[in-house]
Amino acid sequence: MADIASLKQALAFSPDNVPLLLMLGDAYLEQFSFEEARTSFEAALRIDPGNPQARLQIARILDLEGRGSEAILRIEQVCGDFPSFAPAWMLRAGFSLNENRPREARDFYERAVALDPSAKNEDLLKRIRQAGGTRGGGEGREAVPQRNSDRQAGAFFDPDFEDDFDEDFDDDDDLEIEFEQRTEVDFARVGGMESVKEDIRMKILYPMENRELFEAYGKKAGGGVLLYGPPGCGKTLISRATAGEIRAKFLSVGLHQILDMWIGKSEEKLHEIFEMARRNAPAVLFFDEVDALAADRKDMRSSAGRTLINQFLAELDSEASQNDGVLVLGATNAPWHLDSAFLRPGRFDRLVFVPPPDEPAREEIIRLMAEGKPVAGLDSAALAKKVKDFSGADLKAVFDQAIEGALSEAMRNGKIVPVTQKDLLRAAKNVKPSTRKWFESARNYALYANQSGFYDDILHYLGIQK
Repeated sequence: MADIASLKQALAFSPDNVPLLLMLGDAYLEQFSFEEARTSFEAALRIDPGNPQARLQIARILDLEGRGSEAILRIEQVCGDFPSFAPAWMLRAGFSLNENRPREARDFYERAVALDPSAKNEDLLKRIRQAGGTRGGGEGREAVPQRNSDRQAGAFFDPDFEDDFDEDFDDDDDLEIEFEQRTEVDFARVGGMESVKEDIRMKILYPMENRELFEAYGKKAGGGVLLYGPPGCGKTLISRATAGEIRAKFLSVGLHQILDMWIGKSEEKLHEIFEMARRNAPAVLFFDEVDALAADRKDMRSSAGRTLINQFLAELDSEASQNDGVLVLGATNAPWHLDSAFLRPGRFDRLVFVPPPDEPAREEIIRLMAEGKPVAGLDSAALAKKVKDFSGADLKAVFDQAIEGALSEAMRNGKIVPVTQKDLLRAAKNVKPSTRKWFESARNYALYANQSGFYDDILHYLGIQK
Protein backbone atom coordinates (compact mmCIF):
# COMPACT_ATOMS: atom_id res chain seq x y z
CA MET A 1 0.00 0.00 0.00
CA ALA A 2 3.01 2.29 0.47
CA ASP A 3 3.66 2.13 -3.27
CA ILE A 4 0.04 3.01 -3.97
CA ALA A 5 0.24 5.97 -1.60
CA SER A 6 3.40 7.31 -3.26
CA LEU A 7 1.88 6.89 -6.72
CA LYS A 8 -1.25 8.76 -5.68
CA GLN A 9 0.91 11.51 -4.24
CA ALA A 10 2.81 11.79 -7.54
CA LEU A 11 -0.46 11.91 -9.48
CA ALA A 12 -1.65 14.79 -7.32
CA PHE A 13 1.11 16.87 -8.92
CA SER A 14 0.71 15.33 -12.39
CA PRO A 15 -2.90 14.10 -12.78
CA ASP A 16 -2.66 13.61 -16.56
CA ASN A 17 0.44 11.41 -16.43
CA VAL A 18 -0.61 8.22 -18.26
CA PRO A 19 2.42 6.09 -17.20
CA LEU A 20 1.72 6.95 -13.55
CA LEU A 21 -1.94 6.01 -13.95
CA LEU A 22 -0.94 2.68 -15.49
CA MET A 23 1.48 2.00 -12.64
CA LEU A 24 -1.21 2.82 -10.07
CA GLY A 25 -3.67 0.53 -11.85
CA ASP A 26 -1.12 -2.29 -11.84
CA ALA A 27 -0.46 -1.76 -8.13
CA TYR A 28 -4.18 -1.97 -7.34
CA LEU A 29 -4.48 -5.07 -9.54
CA GLU A 30 -1.72 -6.78 -7.56
CA GLN A 31 -3.82 -6.14 -4.44
CA PHE A 32 -6.90 -7.55 -6.25
CA SER A 33 -8.59 -4.16 -5.85
CA PHE A 34 -10.39 -4.48 -9.15
CA GLU A 35 -12.63 -1.44 -8.90
CA GLU A 36 -9.77 0.93 -8.03
CA ALA A 37 -7.55 -0.64 -10.71
CA ARG A 38 -10.20 -0.21 -13.37
CA THR A 39 -10.75 3.42 -12.31
CA SER A 40 -7.03 4.13 -12.89
CA PHE A 41 -6.96 2.43 -16.29
CA GLU A 42 -10.13 4.22 -17.42
CA ALA A 43 -8.58 7.52 -16.32
CA ALA A 44 -5.59 6.71 -18.54
CA LEU A 45 -7.94 5.99 -21.44
CA ARG A 46 -9.69 9.33 -21.04
CA ILE A 47 -6.32 10.98 -21.68
CA ASP A 48 -5.05 8.47 -24.24
CA PRO A 49 -8.19 6.78 -25.67
CA GLY A 50 -6.37 4.07 -27.60
CA ASN A 51 -3.76 3.09 -25.00
CA PRO A 52 -3.30 -0.67 -25.54
CA GLN A 53 -1.86 -1.41 -22.08
CA ALA A 54 -4.83 0.16 -20.29
CA ARG A 55 -7.27 -1.68 -22.54
CA LEU A 56 -5.42 -4.96 -21.99
CA GLN A 57 -5.53 -4.59 -18.21
CA ILE A 58 -9.26 -3.84 -18.26
CA ALA A 59 -9.76 -7.07 -20.21
CA ARG A 60 -7.70 -8.88 -17.57
CA ILE A 61 -9.86 -7.42 -14.79
CA LEU A 62 -13.05 -8.50 -16.56
CA ASP A 63 -11.69 -12.04 -16.82
CA LEU A 64 -10.78 -12.09 -13.12
CA GLU A 65 -14.29 -10.90 -12.30
CA GLY A 66 -15.75 -13.85 -14.19
CA ARG A 67 -16.89 -11.84 -17.20
CA GLY A 68 -14.99 -14.00 -19.67
CA SER A 69 -17.00 -13.26 -22.82
CA GLU A 70 -16.62 -9.51 -22.42
CA ALA A 71 -12.92 -9.94 -21.64
CA ILE A 72 -12.40 -11.95 -24.85
CA LEU A 73 -14.22 -9.33 -26.90
CA ARG A 74 -12.07 -6.57 -25.40
CA ILE A 75 -8.77 -8.35 -26.05
CA GLU A 76 -9.82 -9.21 -29.63
CA GLN A 77 -10.36 -5.50 -30.22
CA VAL A 78 -6.90 -4.69 -28.82
CA CYS A 79 -5.32 -7.31 -31.10
CA GLY A 80 -7.20 -5.86 -34.06
CA ASP A 81 -6.19 -2.28 -33.30
CA PHE A 82 -2.60 -3.09 -32.29
CA PRO A 83 -1.60 -6.29 -34.17
CA SER A 84 2.07 -5.89 -33.20
CA PHE A 85 1.35 -5.61 -29.44
CA ALA A 86 2.68 -8.95 -28.18
CA PRO A 87 1.17 -8.82 -24.62
CA ALA A 88 -2.33 -8.70 -26.11
CA TRP A 89 -1.73 -11.90 -28.11
CA MET A 90 -0.27 -13.59 -25.04
CA LEU A 91 -3.29 -12.68 -22.90
CA ARG A 92 -5.57 -13.82 -25.72
CA ALA A 93 -3.73 -17.16 -25.71
CA GLY A 94 -4.52 -17.53 -22.00
CA PHE A 95 -8.18 -16.67 -22.58
CA SER A 96 -8.45 -19.23 -25.40
CA LEU A 97 -6.92 -21.89 -23.17
CA ASN A 98 -9.47 -21.07 -20.47
CA GLU A 99 -12.18 -21.57 -23.10
CA ASN A 100 -10.74 -25.04 -23.86
CA ARG A 101 -9.37 -24.04 -27.27
CA PRO A 102 -5.74 -25.15 -26.93
CA ARG A 103 -4.85 -25.12 -30.63
CA GLU A 104 -6.09 -21.55 -30.98
CA ALA A 105 -4.19 -20.71 -27.78
CA ARG A 106 -1.00 -22.16 -29.31
CA ASP A 107 -1.42 -20.01 -32.45
CA PHE A 108 -1.84 -16.84 -30.36
CA TYR A 109 1.08 -17.81 -28.13
CA GLU A 110 3.41 -18.32 -31.08
CA ARG A 111 2.33 -15.04 -32.63
CA ALA A 112 3.16 -13.22 -29.39
CA VAL A 113 6.62 -14.84 -29.27
CA ALA A 114 7.22 -14.06 -32.96
CA LEU A 115 6.51 -10.40 -32.20
CA ASP A 116 8.59 -10.35 -29.02
CA PRO A 117 10.70 -13.38 -28.03
CA SER A 118 11.05 -11.98 -24.51
CA ALA A 119 7.30 -12.50 -24.04
CA LYS A 120 7.78 -16.28 -23.65
CA ASN A 121 5.74 -17.78 -20.82
CA GLU A 122 6.91 -21.31 -20.07
CA ASP A 123 4.07 -22.03 -17.64
CA LEU A 124 1.42 -21.06 -20.16
CA LEU A 125 3.17 -23.03 -22.92
CA LYS A 126 3.25 -26.13 -20.70
CA ARG A 127 -0.47 -25.81 -19.95
CA ILE A 128 -1.24 -25.39 -23.67
CA ARG A 129 0.71 -28.56 -24.49
CA GLN A 130 -0.98 -30.53 -21.72
CA ALA A 131 -4.35 -29.45 -23.11
CA GLY A 132 -3.39 -30.71 -26.59
CA GLY A 133 -2.41 -27.40 -28.14
CA THR A 134 -0.46 -28.45 -31.24
CA ARG A 135 -0.68 -26.94 -34.70
CA GLY A 136 -1.82 -28.78 -37.78
CA GLY A 137 -3.16 -32.01 -36.40
CA GLY A 138 -4.82 -33.89 -33.59
CA GLU A 139 -2.58 -36.73 -32.48
CA GLY A 140 0.96 -36.74 -33.82
CA ARG A 141 3.46 -33.96 -34.17
CA GLU A 142 3.03 -30.49 -35.54
CA ALA A 143 4.88 -29.10 -38.52
CA VAL A 144 7.04 -26.25 -37.26
CA PRO A 145 10.01 -25.15 -39.39
CA GLN A 146 13.41 -26.40 -38.33
CA ARG A 147 16.53 -26.24 -40.45
CA ASN A 148 20.13 -26.96 -39.56
CA SER A 149 21.21 -23.71 -41.19
CA ASP A 150 19.00 -21.80 -38.75
CA ARG A 151 20.75 -23.36 -35.77
CA GLN A 152 24.18 -22.78 -37.21
CA ALA A 153 23.36 -19.14 -37.86
CA GLY A 154 22.20 -18.69 -34.28
CA ALA A 155 18.52 -18.20 -35.17
CA PHE A 156 15.99 -18.12 -32.37
CA PHE A 157 15.26 -21.69 -31.36
CA ASP A 158 13.21 -22.96 -28.46
CA PRO A 159 14.45 -26.42 -27.46
CA ASP A 160 11.10 -27.08 -25.78
CA PHE A 161 9.54 -27.24 -29.25
CA GLU A 162 11.83 -30.16 -30.19
CA ASP A 163 9.21 -32.84 -29.62
CA ASP A 164 6.74 -31.08 -31.86
CA PHE A 165 8.94 -30.80 -34.98
CA ASP A 166 8.20 -32.54 -38.25
CA GLU A 167 11.02 -32.89 -40.76
CA ASP A 168 8.58 -32.76 -43.68
CA PHE A 169 8.65 -29.04 -44.30
CA ASP A 170 8.65 -27.29 -47.65
CA ASP A 171 10.25 -23.84 -47.74
CA ASP A 172 8.30 -22.96 -50.88
CA ASP A 173 5.09 -22.88 -48.86
CA ASP A 174 6.33 -20.06 -46.63
CA LEU A 175 5.01 -17.28 -48.85
CA GLU A 176 1.46 -18.17 -49.78
CA ILE A 177 0.43 -14.94 -51.51
CA GLU A 178 -0.12 -14.01 -55.12
CA PHE A 179 -1.03 -10.95 -57.17
CA GLU A 180 -4.46 -10.16 -58.45
CA GLN A 181 -3.72 -9.93 -62.17
CA ARG A 182 -6.36 -7.25 -62.61
CA THR A 183 -8.60 -5.79 -59.95
CA GLU A 184 -12.19 -5.18 -61.07
CA VAL A 185 -12.53 -2.05 -58.91
CA ASP A 186 -11.75 1.40 -60.28
CA PHE A 187 -12.61 4.95 -59.19
CA ALA A 188 -16.07 4.69 -60.75
CA ARG A 189 -16.93 2.02 -58.16
CA VAL A 190 -15.81 4.18 -55.24
CA GLY A 191 -18.56 6.43 -53.93
CA GLY A 192 -17.55 10.07 -53.51
CA MET A 193 -14.01 10.78 -52.24
CA GLU A 194 -13.45 13.15 -55.16
CA SER A 195 -10.74 15.20 -53.44
CA VAL A 196 -8.92 12.00 -52.46
CA LYS A 197 -9.20 10.65 -56.00
CA GLU A 198 -7.77 13.88 -57.43
CA ASP A 199 -4.96 13.83 -54.88
CA ILE A 200 -4.12 10.26 -55.93
CA ARG A 201 -4.28 11.19 -59.61
CA MET A 202 -1.77 14.00 -59.11
CA LYS A 203 0.57 12.05 -56.84
CA ILE A 204 0.27 8.57 -58.33
CA LEU A 205 -1.69 8.07 -61.54
CA TYR A 206 -0.29 10.83 -63.75
CA PRO A 207 3.35 9.92 -63.04
CA MET A 208 2.58 6.23 -63.76
CA GLU A 209 0.70 7.05 -66.98
CA ASN A 210 3.24 9.63 -68.27
CA ARG A 211 6.46 7.88 -67.40
CA GLU A 212 8.64 9.31 -70.15
CA LEU A 213 7.59 12.87 -69.38
CA PHE A 214 8.34 12.49 -65.71
CA GLU A 215 11.65 10.70 -66.40
CA ALA A 216 12.71 13.69 -68.50
CA TYR A 217 12.55 15.69 -65.28
CA GLY A 218 14.39 13.00 -63.32
CA LYS A 219 11.24 11.68 -61.67
CA LYS A 220 10.54 7.94 -61.53
CA ALA A 221 7.12 6.36 -61.54
CA GLY A 222 6.26 4.52 -58.35
CA GLY A 223 7.33 5.23 -54.81
CA GLY A 224 5.46 5.22 -51.53
CA VAL A 225 2.18 6.84 -50.51
CA LEU A 226 0.63 6.71 -47.05
CA LEU A 227 -3.15 6.77 -46.77
CA TYR A 228 -4.36 7.75 -43.33
CA GLY A 229 -7.64 8.59 -41.67
CA PRO A 230 -10.45 7.13 -39.56
CA PRO A 231 -11.18 3.39 -39.85
CA GLY A 232 -13.81 2.27 -42.31
CA CYS A 233 -13.50 5.25 -44.68
CA GLY A 234 -12.27 3.34 -47.73
CA LYS A 235 -8.46 3.31 -47.56
CA THR A 236 -8.31 -0.33 -48.71
CA LEU A 237 -10.96 0.22 -51.38
CA ILE A 238 -9.26 3.31 -52.81
CA SER A 239 -5.95 1.40 -52.93
CA ARG A 240 -7.52 -1.42 -54.92
CA ALA A 241 -9.23 1.14 -57.17
CA THR A 242 -5.88 2.87 -57.76
CA ALA A 243 -4.49 -0.40 -59.15
CA GLY A 244 -7.59 -0.70 -61.32
CA GLU A 245 -7.15 2.82 -62.71
CA ILE A 246 -3.60 2.16 -63.92
CA ARG A 247 -4.35 -1.47 -64.89
CA ALA A 248 -1.64 -2.73 -62.58
CA LYS A 249 -1.39 -5.97 -60.65
CA PHE A 250 -2.44 -5.68 -57.03
CA LEU A 251 -1.07 -7.42 -53.94
CA SER A 252 -2.49 -6.87 -50.47
CA VAL A 253 -0.04 -7.85 -47.73
CA GLY A 254 -1.16 -8.75 -44.21
CA LEU A 255 0.96 -8.87 -41.09
CA HIS A 256 0.44 -12.61 -40.72
CA GLN A 257 2.03 -13.17 -44.14
CA ILE A 258 5.31 -11.63 -42.98
CA LEU A 259 5.85 -12.37 -39.30
CA ASP A 260 7.70 -15.57 -38.48
CA MET A 261 9.00 -17.01 -35.22
CA TRP A 262 12.48 -17.48 -36.71
CA ILE A 263 14.83 -14.53 -36.48
CA GLY A 264 15.67 -13.40 -40.01
CA LYS A 265 12.74 -15.22 -41.63
CA SER A 266 10.35 -12.26 -41.43
CA GLU A 267 12.91 -10.05 -43.18
CA GLU A 268 13.37 -12.76 -45.83
CA LYS A 269 9.61 -12.89 -46.48
CA LEU A 270 9.36 -9.12 -46.73
CA HIS A 271 12.22 -9.03 -49.23
CA GLU A 272 10.58 -11.74 -51.34
CA ILE A 273 7.30 -9.81 -51.41
CA PHE A 274 9.09 -6.75 -52.78
CA GLU A 275 10.95 -8.91 -55.29
CA MET A 276 7.64 -10.34 -56.48
CA ALA A 277 6.33 -6.79 -56.99
CA ARG A 278 9.45 -5.79 -58.94
CA ARG A 279 9.13 -8.84 -61.20
CA ASN A 280 5.45 -8.04 -61.82
CA ALA A 281 5.75 -4.28 -62.40
CA PRO A 282 3.68 -2.24 -62.93
CA ALA A 283 2.31 -3.33 -59.60
CA VAL A 284 0.63 -1.93 -56.53
CA LEU A 285 1.88 -3.31 -53.22
CA PHE A 286 -0.61 -2.56 -50.44
CA PHE A 287 0.22 -2.79 -46.72
CA ASP A 288 -2.86 -2.49 -44.54
CA GLU A 289 -2.28 -1.38 -40.93
CA VAL A 290 1.25 -0.49 -41.99
CA ASP A 291 1.98 0.97 -38.54
CA ALA A 292 2.24 -2.64 -37.30
CA LEU A 293 5.27 -3.15 -39.57
CA ALA A 294 6.62 0.39 -39.42
CA ALA A 295 6.24 1.17 -35.72
CA ASP A 296 8.51 3.64 -33.99
CA ARG A 297 11.74 1.78 -33.20
CA LYS A 298 12.23 3.53 -29.88
CA ASP A 299 9.09 1.75 -28.65
CA MET A 300 10.47 -1.66 -29.59
CA ARG A 301 11.68 -3.89 -26.79
CA SER A 302 13.04 -6.64 -29.04
CA SER A 303 15.85 -6.25 -31.55
CA ALA A 304 13.94 -8.55 -33.93
CA GLY A 305 11.24 -5.90 -34.40
CA ARG A 306 13.82 -3.21 -35.09
CA THR A 307 15.55 -5.43 -37.64
CA LEU A 308 12.31 -5.96 -39.55
CA ILE A 309 11.71 -2.20 -39.64
CA ASN A 310 15.24 -1.64 -40.98
CA GLN A 311 14.55 -4.21 -43.71
CA PHE A 312 11.30 -2.42 -44.64
CA LEU A 313 13.16 0.87 -44.90
CA ALA A 314 15.81 -0.72 -47.10
CA GLU A 315 13.20 -2.20 -49.45
CA LEU A 316 11.51 1.17 -49.83
CA ASP A 317 14.63 3.20 -50.48
CA SER A 318 18.16 1.92 -50.89
CA GLU A 319 20.73 1.70 -53.66
CA ALA A 320 19.99 -2.01 -54.05
CA SER A 321 16.21 -1.52 -54.29
CA GLN A 322 14.94 -0.85 -57.80
CA ASN A 323 11.27 0.00 -57.30
CA ASP A 324 10.61 1.69 -60.63
CA GLY A 325 7.03 0.81 -61.57
CA VAL A 326 6.19 -0.44 -58.09
CA LEU A 327 3.74 1.70 -56.16
CA VAL A 328 3.81 1.01 -52.43
CA LEU A 329 0.64 2.04 -50.64
CA GLY A 330 0.39 1.96 -46.87
CA ALA A 331 -2.83 2.46 -44.92
CA THR A 332 -3.03 3.35 -41.26
CA ASN A 333 -5.43 4.74 -38.70
CA ALA A 334 -2.53 6.03 -36.61
CA PRO A 335 0.22 7.67 -38.71
CA TRP A 336 1.71 9.19 -35.54
CA HIS A 337 2.84 5.70 -34.48
CA LEU A 338 5.06 5.25 -37.54
CA ASP A 339 8.80 5.57 -37.24
CA SER A 340 9.73 9.04 -38.53
CA ALA A 341 12.24 7.45 -40.92
CA PHE A 342 9.34 6.16 -43.03
CA LEU A 343 8.09 9.68 -43.70
CA ARG A 344 11.25 11.08 -45.25
CA PRO A 345 11.61 11.64 -49.03
CA GLY A 346 11.96 8.43 -51.02
CA ARG A 347 9.77 6.37 -48.68
CA PHE A 348 6.22 7.25 -47.63
CA ASP A 349 6.91 10.83 -48.60
CA ARG A 350 3.40 11.51 -49.92
CA LEU A 351 0.56 11.52 -47.40
CA VAL A 352 -3.09 11.36 -48.45
CA PHE A 353 -5.76 12.07 -45.84
CA VAL A 354 -8.86 9.91 -46.35
CA PRO A 355 -11.67 11.66 -44.42
CA PRO A 356 -15.19 10.42 -43.73
CA PRO A 357 -17.43 10.79 -46.78
CA ASP A 358 -19.15 14.16 -47.14
CA GLU A 359 -22.88 14.41 -47.84
CA PRO A 360 -22.72 13.94 -51.65
CA ALA A 361 -20.32 11.02 -51.12
CA ARG A 362 -22.62 9.44 -48.53
CA GLU A 363 -25.50 9.77 -50.96
CA GLU A 364 -23.50 8.01 -53.68
CA ILE A 365 -22.37 5.27 -51.29
CA ILE A 366 -25.97 4.69 -50.22
CA ARG A 367 -27.04 4.33 -53.87
CA LEU A 368 -24.21 1.87 -54.54
CA MET A 369 -25.09 -0.18 -51.46
CA ALA A 370 -28.74 -0.34 -52.49
CA GLU A 371 -27.89 -1.80 -55.90
CA GLY A 372 -29.05 -5.38 -56.33
CA LYS A 373 -31.02 -5.40 -53.08
CA PRO A 374 -34.81 -5.33 -52.58
CA VAL A 375 -34.91 -1.68 -51.47
CA ALA A 376 -38.15 0.25 -51.96
CA GLY A 377 -38.79 3.98 -51.70
CA LEU A 378 -35.15 4.89 -51.12
CA ASP A 379 -34.43 8.61 -50.72
CA SER A 380 -30.64 8.54 -50.67
CA ALA A 381 -30.34 12.33 -50.28
CA ALA A 382 -32.60 12.42 -47.20
CA LEU A 383 -30.82 9.44 -45.65
CA ALA A 384 -27.39 10.99 -46.35
CA LYS A 385 -28.37 14.06 -44.34
CA LYS A 386 -29.27 11.90 -41.34
CA VAL A 387 -25.95 10.05 -41.18
CA LYS A 388 -23.46 12.88 -40.66
CA ASP A 389 -19.92 11.70 -39.74
CA PHE A 390 -20.71 8.12 -40.77
CA SER A 391 -17.90 6.20 -42.44
CA GLY A 392 -18.47 3.82 -45.32
CA ALA A 393 -18.28 0.94 -42.84
CA ASP A 394 -20.89 2.64 -40.64
CA LEU A 395 -23.22 2.97 -43.64
CA LYS A 396 -22.75 -0.70 -44.41
CA ALA A 397 -23.73 -1.46 -40.81
CA VAL A 398 -26.92 0.57 -41.33
CA PHE A 399 -27.81 -1.48 -44.41
CA ASP A 400 -26.89 -4.75 -42.69
CA GLN A 401 -29.19 -4.02 -39.74
CA ALA A 402 -32.08 -2.95 -41.96
CA ILE A 403 -31.65 -5.99 -44.22
CA GLU A 404 -31.54 -8.36 -41.24
CA GLY A 405 -34.91 -7.02 -40.05
CA ALA A 406 -36.49 -7.38 -43.50
CA LEU A 407 -34.95 -10.83 -43.97
CA SER A 408 -36.33 -12.00 -40.65
CA GLU A 409 -39.82 -10.93 -41.71
CA ALA A 410 -39.33 -12.49 -45.15
CA MET A 411 -38.50 -15.85 -43.57
CA ARG A 412 -41.69 -15.72 -41.51
CA ASN A 413 -43.84 -14.79 -44.52
CA GLY A 414 -42.07 -16.95 -47.06
CA LYS A 415 -41.70 -14.10 -49.56
CA ILE A 416 -39.35 -11.19 -50.20
CA VAL A 417 -40.00 -8.17 -48.00
CA PRO A 418 -38.46 -4.92 -49.31
CA VAL A 419 -36.17 -2.76 -47.19
CA THR A 420 -37.82 0.64 -46.84
CA GLN A 421 -36.55 4.13 -46.12
CA LYS A 422 -38.14 3.84 -42.68
CA ASP A 423 -36.15 0.64 -41.99
CA LEU A 424 -32.90 2.37 -42.95
CA LEU A 425 -33.63 5.46 -40.83
CA ARG A 426 -34.46 3.25 -37.84
CA ALA A 427 -31.21 1.33 -38.29
CA ALA A 428 -29.27 4.61 -38.63
CA LYS A 429 -30.41 5.62 -35.14
CA ASN A 430 -28.89 2.45 -33.70
CA VAL A 431 -25.49 2.87 -35.38
CA LYS A 432 -23.10 5.37 -33.83
CA PRO A 433 -20.53 7.02 -36.13
CA SER A 434 -17.16 5.41 -35.42
CA THR A 435 -15.19 8.35 -36.81
CA ARG A 436 -15.84 10.70 -33.88
CA LYS A 437 -13.65 8.76 -31.47
CA TRP A 438 -10.80 8.77 -33.99
CA PHE A 439 -10.98 12.55 -34.42
CA GLU A 440 -10.87 13.04 -30.64
CA SER A 441 -7.43 11.44 -30.63
CA ALA A 442 -6.26 12.80 -34.00
CA ARG A 443 -7.10 16.37 -33.00
CA ASN A 444 -4.56 16.27 -30.16
CA TYR A 445 -1.79 14.97 -32.44
CA ALA A 446 -2.62 17.55 -35.12
CA LEU A 447 -2.53 20.40 -32.59
CA TYR A 448 0.41 19.41 -30.39
CA ALA A 449 2.59 16.99 -32.39
CA ASN A 450 2.48 18.52 -35.84
CA GLN A 451 5.73 20.45 -36.10
CA SER A 452 6.34 19.06 -39.61
CA GLY A 453 2.83 19.92 -40.79
CA PHE A 454 1.99 16.33 -41.70
CA TYR A 455 -1.46 16.55 -40.12
CA ASP A 456 -2.56 19.95 -41.41
CA ASP A 457 -5.29 18.19 -43.40
CA ILE A 458 -6.87 17.06 -40.12
CA LEU A 459 -6.90 20.62 -38.80
CA HIS A 460 -8.37 21.83 -42.09
CA TYR A 461 -11.09 19.18 -41.98
CA LEU A 462 -11.97 20.13 -38.39
CA GLY A 463 -11.99 23.83 -39.26
CA ILE A 464 -9.16 24.62 -36.82
CA GLN A 465 -6.66 27.37 -37.59
CA LYS A 466 -3.39 26.73 -35.79
